[in-house]
Amino acid sequence: MGLLQGSAAGDYAGIMGETTGQRQTGYARSMMPFAELHALPRQLQHPAVRDLAWTLLSPPLLNAPPCPQRHPLAGSDWAHDPQRLQDWLLALDRDSQPLRDWLAALTSRRLGLYYERLWQFALARAPGVELLAANLAIRNGGHTLGELDVLLRDRDGTHHLELAIKLYLGPVAGDGRDPLQWIGPGSHDRLGNKLAHLMGHQLPMSANPHSREVLERLEVRQLQAHVWLGGYLFYPRPGHTQPPAGANPQHLRGRWVRRRDWAGVAGEHWQPLARHAWLAPARFDANERWPVEQFEGWLAALDNEAPAQLLVRVDQEADGSWQERERLFLVGDHWPGTG
Repeated sequence: MGLLQGSAAGDYAGIMGETTGQRQTGYARSMMPFAELHALPRQLQHPAVRDLAWTLLSPPLLNAPPCPQRHPLAGSDWAHDPQRLQDWLLALDRDSQPLRDWLAALTSRRLGLYYERLWQFALARAPGVELLAANLAIRNGGHTLGELDVLLRDRDGTHHLELAIKLYLGPVAGDGRDPLQWIGPGSHDRLGNKLAHLMGHQLPMSANPHSREVLERLEVRQLQAHVWLGGYLFYPRPGHTQPPAGANPQHLRGRWVRRRDWAGVAGEHWQPLARHAWLAPARFDANERWPVEQFEGWLAALDNEAPAQLLVRVDQEADGSWQERERLFLVGDHWPGTG
């Protein structure tokens, strides 16, 4: 299979809120080195491989964050020859045992740790990249000051990378340009606060004197600190809001709606997604897809102020599978007062 292109790529771009036909050079290329592969996750069968492909290929939420941003694979050989990355992912989809073994060591169900683990798997195997450390703890005596998510070396030098996967819901009223107005589905996390933490604590951590001691033992004397922030932004329905300042025009998006407004949501085939399945576009076999009656029964039994539920609308493909066409957060009528 050659590089994905044509109608499949265009269809995926439209579904996931991306634009098409852009040419990438310079800084844009360092942000999205695999733009021509953006349809690949939907072609893969194994859920974990789909998530891995999505992790590597999806666009960042922001293209002008307040802190330096760089794709973790921008200095890899794959970035010069995306066909090699596609071939690697397709082979992994045929035999996913190495990835499943790697993920089996992850005991936490936290989405952020799963996302980091996927990155570690790829970076450890990427040609032209040397993964020096992951989750490198920085301590002052017996007190842990923090950790460096990833330390790697590539053709451009040595890099400290902070990785984050985030989903934020935009305001119905107020200034959507303000990152503080974008709230996580649990109502505790805000995009503005995350950016401030990255800029004020996580990225400077590698310049900390205690970090320098650890880095010296790894023979690292100079490095660059970058962030990579992936995820989705969800827009209110009904309502309209502007994207947050610095948003990537190609960011992935969905909608969010309160329970009282659910009746106005179009589409027949909806299904909830468990948190661990929030990364790649959902794919269900025929026996996994919920009948309309099952979804309606689930919705009727759901408490009006239940935590935010991520739902996907699916359509059937020619091969009989059901693929995600839209994603939406269903929240309580008083959200964000309740999750």
